[in-house]
Amino acid sequence: MIIESLLRFTRGNRALDLFIFAAIVLGMLAIIRNLPEPDPVVIAGIAHVIDGDSLRVRGIEIRLLGIDAPESAQSCTRGGASWPCGLHAARKLKNHVRARDITCKGHERDAYDRLLATCSMKRAEINRWLVEQGWAVSYHGYPASERAARKAKRGIWSGKFVLPRDWRDGNR
Repeated sequence: MIIESLLRFTRGNRALDLFIFAAIVLGMLAIIRNLPEPDPVVIAGIAHVIDGDSLRVRGIEIRLLGIDAPESAQSCTRGGASWPCGLHAARKLKNHVRARDITCKGHERDAYDRLLATCSMKRAEINRWLVEQGWAVSYHGYPASERAARKAKRGIWSGKFVLPRDWRDGNR
């Protein structure tokens, strides 16, 4: 209604119409940008491992934020031999969280409607642990942990592998 009134006021002047429209859009964007961040979603309970970087807690699917683990079907090479590094990553995560309560906190969801979250167990961050142990690469979240795992040749860093995102791109 306000926009219609403004456009009638400009009497069909297209340049003025565009200017007013742009000002309204920019004003709305400024308002949205300055809205407070929503409270984080907090989920606690026993984790059920889906793969090396995904869990289900209390029926909610969670993607661990800031990391990327090999896919379950992904293989790596070590000493010239292939090994199922994706399955190993999932198994290591499963053994780490087995029958223990974890707490996950996140603000947003990914394209698959999974909660993007940081999860911890007794104050120890699971996301960081996976990268430190070499079972996931840092995805803008844990570069120092990744450097340490790479230097120590832990997990997937003990051989050669394709980055999980590149593997997914080539295997979809």
